[in-house]
Amino acid sequence: MSGDARKTAEGLSYLSGFGNEHSSEAVPGALPEGRNSPQRAPLGLYAEQLSGTAFTEPRAHNRRSWLYRIRPSAAHPAFTRTDNGAIRTAPFTETVPDPNRLRWNPLPEPPAGTDFLGGLWTLGGNGDAAQRTGMAVHLYHADTSMERVFSNADGELLIVPERGALLLHTEFGLLRVAPSEVALIPRGVRFRVELLDSADDGGRAPAARGYVCENYGAPFRLPDLGPIGANGLAHARDFRAPVAAYQDVEGPVEVVNKFCGNLWTATYDHSPLDVVAWHGNHVPYVYDLRRFNVIGTISYDHPDPSIFTVLTSPSDTPGLAGIDFVVFAPRWLVGEDTFRPPYFHRNVMSEYMGLVEGAYDAKAEGFVPGGGSLHNMMSAHGPDRETFDRASAAELAPQKVDDGLAFMFETRWPVTLTPHAAGAEHLQRGYDGVWQGLERHFRPLR
Repeated sequence: MSGDARKTAEGLSYLSGFGNEHSSEAVPGALPEGRNSPQRAPLGLYAEQLSGTAFTEPRAHNRRSWLYRIRPSAAHPAFTRTDNGAIRTAPFTETVPDPNRLRWNPLPEPPAGTDFLGGLWTLGGNGDAAQRTGMAVHLYHADTSMERVFSNADGELLIVPERGALLLHTEFGLLRVAPSEVALIPRGVRFRVELLDSADDGGRAPAARGYVCENYGAPFRLPDLGPIGANGLAHARDFRAPVAAYQDVEGPVEVVNKFCGNLWTATYDHSPLDVVAWHGNHVPYVYDLRRFNVIGTISYDHPDPSIFTVLTSPSDTPGLAGIDFVVFAPRWLVGEDTFRPPYFHRNVMSEYMGLVEGAYDAKAEGFVPGGGSLHNMMSAHGPDRETFDRASAAELAPQKVDDGLAFMFETRWPVTLTPHAAGAEHLQRGYDGVWQGLERHFRPLR
């Protein structure tokens, strides 16, 4: 990683707001006035629309952007199949859905020279990418910046770094995303990932590691607030979109396209990150999870974790999400006569949980940053014995939970594992043991 890249990342400016009709130009006069596709676009550029939803979807949910670029996207050679590596895509049929509670340690060190794309490792998922339903859970580890460019026709990518900051070079401009932040790359948007942080142990650990939620369904949106009112949870103005920045590069550039589960490659004679100006709402974002405005009880009982939803991908059933992205951010616990950690639970939804930093308040040990757990639908879960015993006896003074940052991908369908996730060396055998020793306390009245 060069000092120039870090300096560039630190000096970035952004556009503010989620779902806004943004506009940006890297060169004055590059955006046409009064129309999207004039007879001759300004500065000799090509006008091109990128549609993330169908033309006829309701205006409130329609996603599209107009790009003004040096060459149109159509100017490329044929794509040919390339190896998928450890990336898998729905439908997941190589294993059967597993009702057991499962937990993994972090991914091991990647082979030297692994970039973000080469370091993507699919844990599992559900639905069908070709039918634009469902999702996939991926992890990534990398020690090398991408030289190639990647785009995903199957869905949008929610990137959750756990170790190492990233500089995302997108068609729309540059985004810096670091641990405690997330980045959203919309369906079809081309990008490459530059690593900003070196390994902190002499090169024996990856310089970048984290999680990715691939959403095949409706684009993520902010959840409705209902009785909460007009404010709370994630504020739209805290989402930051890039300003236009372009690469005018002649010469061979590898472009990898993920299409219906397979990777395809082509060698362009120019960089496809050549958008000089753009306007629209189908754009990438970055969001700082520590800006999440947590809502919770100020009387008694633990609220359902849906109160921590940052983004949601709705399904065709009102209130039933294809995916909810949930964050357990720093917050105060003040409930009276209340068991404050997450309660024992069985859920019709399936939950994959990851940890960015610190500790999770429902597990005393074993759940570490970079690791993750999967509780498929109706699998019983909750605090381990140590957490239960401590919380049951604690003096209920106001308590600040600020030593961890956990998140959850919650989905309407079971998550079916990939074979390499089901048989991984870093899968924790004996995870069920964390609930052993929960003693019988029942004493019937006489």
